[in-house]
Amino acid sequence: MSVNKVILIGNVGRDPEVRYLDSGVAVASLPLATTDRAYTLANGTQVPERTEWHNLVLWRGLAETVEKYVHKGDKLYVEGKIRTRSYDDQTGAKRYVTEIFVDNMEMLTPKGTSVSGAVPQPGVAQTSADAVQQNIKPQANPVQDNATDDLPF
Repeated sequence: MSVNKVILIGNVGRDPEVRYLDSGVAVASLPLATTDRAYTLANGTQVPERTEWHNLVLWRGLAETVEKYVHKGDKLYVEGKIRTRSYDDQTGAKRYVTEIFVDNMEMLTPKGTSVSGAVPQPGVAQTSADAVQQNIKPQANPVQDNATDDLPF
C-alpha cells in the first residue's frame, strides 16, 4: 500500500494564473508559501525562519473558485497529491518541477481582509451544494462582515 497525500496551510504568493483548455476545462496555478518560525535551541543556537514555496495546480471547479475569490496574500488550507514532471528548457537541459495537485481547498482568510483589497463581485456566490460538489469544505464559523452578503466564506 502507498499513500501520496499532502496537507498545507500557507499564504498565496501571487494572484492565480487561470487558463482554459480547448475543451473549456479551467486549470489554475499559484504559489503557496509555508513558513517555519525561527526558534532558539536550549544551547542558545538560533535557527532562522524558513519559507518553502509550493506550486499548486487546481482543476475545473476549484480553478474557477480560486480565479474568483483567491488573491495574493490570502491564507489557504489545501489537500492534494505530489506530482513531479520534467520538461526541456530553452537550452535543451532537462528540468524538473514538483507540483501539488489540489483535491480539496478551504479559504482561511476572512472575507474583506484580502491583502490585495479585491472585493468579490456580486452574483458569483457559491451554494453549499456547489462547494460540496467541488470538494470545498465550508468553514465552520465563517466571519460575517456584512449581513446582506450571501457569500459562504
